[in-house]
Amino acid sequence: MNYSACTSILIGAQASTDGSVMIGRNEDAKAAWPKHFIVHPATTATTPQTFVSTDNGFTMPLPQSAAKYTATPEWTDKYGLFEEDGINEFGVAMSATESTYSNERVLGADPLVKDGIGEEAMITVVLPYVTSARDGVALLGQIVEHYGTCESNGILFADQQEAWYLETGAGHYWVAQRIPDNGYAVVANQMAIQDIDFKDHENFMFARNLREFVTTNHLNPDRDRFCWRNIFGTQDQSDLYYNTPRVWYGQRCFNPEVAQEPQSFDLPFIQYADHLLSVDDAQGYLSSHFEGTPYDPVGAGTPEQRKRFRPVSLAKTQESHVLQLRPAMDPALAGIQWLAMGVGAQSVYVPFYAGIESTPTAYHLGKETYDADSAYWVYKLVSVLLDAHYQSAWPTVSAVQKELRIAFKQSVQHTDIVGQQLSGTELNQYLTQQANENAALGIRRYRELAATLITKATDLGPLNYHQDLNL
Repeated sequence: MNYSACTSILIGAQASTDGSVMIGRNEDAKAAWPKHFIVHPATTATTPQTFVSTDNGFTMPLPQSAAKYTATPEWTDKYGLFEEDGINEFGVAMSATESTYSNERVLGADPLVKDGIGEEAMITVVLPYVTSARDGVALLGQIVEHYGTCESNGILFADQQEAWYLETGAGHYWVAQRIPDNGYAVVANQMAIQDIDFKDHENFMFARNLREFVTTNHLNPDRDRFCWRNIFGTQDQSDLYYNTPRVWYGQRCFNPEVAQEPQSFDLPFIQYADHLLSVDDAQGYLSSHFEGTPYDPVGAGTPEQRKRFRPVSLAKTQESHVLQLRPAMDPALAGIQWLAMGVGAQSVYVPFYAGIESTPTAYHLGKETYDADSAYWVYKLVSVLLDAHYQSAWPTVSAVQKELRIAFKQSVQHTDIVGQQLSGTELNQYLTQQANENAALGIRRYRELAATLITKATDLGPLNYHQDLNL
């Protein structure tokens, strides 16, 4: 399978309205490829544990103790697990991966490793075994150096203090940068990290011998800087239509005062918004499709303009998530996994607290063929019905989205108040109950929405005719 189309956002604590650290991403692959949502309980094995990939045979030993964590695996493990995103019991969030591309120069010097670690394994072999975002970066970096990687990727980490973005380049080399507390980053299928300060260990982590590898193989095109993006990344025509416009649009949303072009290779990795960003802003960006520009596929531009650039939210999104880590709370209550099944622009982000013990049955269901009981397919059905009559159906869908967003905000406020009076098992059970209620509300309203859209569509077919009702 080709997982190559995601979009990501990272937001520092001082850049957010409530002191939250946030990371989020659209998982894009195929238009009909269901995701599930599960909770892995904490485990302690009595015998040595080993991970073996069903995708490429990547194999590594695992610690015998694993923390509880949430995950969104594929409906089938035929091509690997692809657990993709989650929050563990220590309040560490991880999203993997943002697919990127290494250039031919570096691949010639350090080829990708066929049975090295790939996207499908990363959450599974890292998230249950780390207690901070920085720990996650270090562990994944060690794995890449030791076993190699079979592909180039960007990986997001966060905890209640900080967010990190790690990129792999070539077979064994990687770098990670801490997102400044007052900054944000949007990333779209390109190497994003720019200049590396090798002396700044608070804000950068990197593979051993990285500088020596670049120097020995004469890989640096710049005379006076060590720019990871320039050394390891690509700059080709496909980037200008597929990738850079999505970064441009995100920075346009949060820094409208900065004049930039959608087809620019010089868009900065780190940017500083002109206002504080909320979880709504993160979700809004991941749900966007160039609204307010001629490039919106359902906007008012010319046919050529509407098809010119690949939008952020599109039909091939399997799920979209924002992992929000709020300050000064128990990790079980502080972390919220906002999860939108299917296309973010047409779905709704449901809040699931990190402390939940289980997920609703509907989130365990769904295969490649439509299943009315599957949460993924409930949301996907509305997308299909909306797309058939977009302009006439959008106001109806938008109204339900707004209603649910408000209801979920009210639920989070209420849950926070009650939850801060609880602890341990009592807190976990309460958070699970609230998550189940929110999930049930979303599914019920989207089923009702589908019924409304089907009913309205009966009068919109191409064989219709406005007849005289007296005949």
